[in-house]
Amino acid sequence: MKNIFRKKLKNKDEGFTLIEMLLVLLVISVLIILIIPNIAAQSANVQNTGCEAQVRMVQSQIEAYTLNEGSPPGAISALVPNYLTTEQITCANGDAIVVNNGKALRSE
Repeated sequence: MKNIFRKKLKNKDEGFTLIEMLLVLLVISVLIILIIPNIAAQSANVQNTGCEAQVRMVQSQIEAYTLNEGSPPGAISALVPNYLTTEQITCANGDAIVVNNGKALRSE
């Protein structure tokens, strides 16, 4: 009689209950809901920082153009192909870079 009772207890001790599994899934879901928006916000921040760096690089090319030609370019297209490539006149996030009074600016 004791052997049968021990066998039943042993079977009940194996594995997780449905409630335990649901609680684990709930905790994981809440963590995912909290983390994903932060990752998306950081991605936009990285894109903006990269665009600012590209604008500074275009500004340095405008200064090089001004030194060589004697006056700043009227448009960013004047810098292509000698100073910039066609890929460098727009940011990775889609913002265009324009020249206004010899200064490089982002056009959102």
